[in-house]
Amino acid sequence: MRAVSTADIEWLNTNETAKRLGITPRTLYRFIDDGKIPAYRFGRVIRLKESEVAAFIEDSRIVPGTLDTSAPDADDEAAERS
Repeated sequence: MRAVSTADIEWLNTNETAKRLGITPRTLYRFIDDGKIPAYRFGRVIRLKESEVAAFIEDSRIVPGTLDTSAPDADDEAAERS
């Protein structure tokens, strides 16, 4: 088993991560709880690896031609209510 040097790891807190992803911390916690993005608990503190957040972003990329446009977007729904 390869030892990982903690000096090589860039850690993000949940607020930084949520801001980077453009989501609320509550949504981030749901992603963590659903296993969509890995996180680590150190005592009472939750941290995420920057490299794993970057991988999550890449894995979330929409492949052209696969977007289901029949489902309304939350932004579209908000605009319709205005």
